[in-house]
Amino acid sequence: MKKFVTEDSFWEIFPEAAIGVLTVEGVQENAALDEVQAAEVKDLLDRANEAARGFLTSEVISENHVVEVWRKAYQRFPTKKGARCAIEALLKRVLHGSPVGTIAPSVDITNAVSLKYAIPIGVEDLDAFAGDLRLGTVKGGEDFLPIGSDKQEPPLPGELAYYDDAGVVCRCWNWRDGQRTSVKDGTASEFIAMECVEPERLDSLRSAVDELADLLTRYLGVRVTHRQIITRDCREMTIQEP
Repeated sequence: MKKFVTEDSFWEIFPEAAIGVLTVEGVQENAALDEVQAAEVKDLLDRANEAARGFLTSEVISENHVVEVWRKAYQRFPTKKGARCAIEALLKRVLHGSPVGTIAPSVDITNAVSLKYAIPIGVEDLDAFAGDLRLGTVKGGEDFLPIGSDKQEPPLPGELAYYDDAGVVCRCWNWRDGQRTSVKDGTASEFIAMECVEPERLDSLRSAVDELADLLTRYLGVRVTHRQIITRDCREMTIQEP
């Protein structure tokens, strides 16, 4: 059995945070949609790009509230210079007039929900986890080979990260994923995390979790195996049975 465990070190930094978690099985990363479904998913993404404009009240990306709160969050723990929350890159494209385009059905659906709610979403290969997945501060120097690199880039001492028994899974909380647990063509089971640092946006987080679960089920035929909101009062969950 595998669990997702949030450590005390995380809650000491972010006592009011919440993390929406989904685990799904039967994933087909390269699933081919029929013409009608493909058009519907493209429309979802187009509408999400438009909805994201509602979060962008300033032409300066850092002055927009949903970006500002994450930049301030990243100041609470050691980070690599230039590290940014995943949602900032998506919103920056919308702000600069280059809407997020179609990549693959699973990616398009995830990006659509992320943009619609301005909530970062990370997806990992659940079967690739070595033991339990944890979120907390790390000692520094753990194994981490980032996507798109052939060199190790270990985390800093005290950095906040997702990690397992074999090393770091994602650096700087939700900034950069590693190759070992990244989603690939053969991925069959996924761990999906959506992070929120504003307690007043908890309802939006719940809506995002439910909508993503519904869309992945409807268009890709996945089976949702676990669904939970992680908070300080509910710090861990089972993510995979034996």
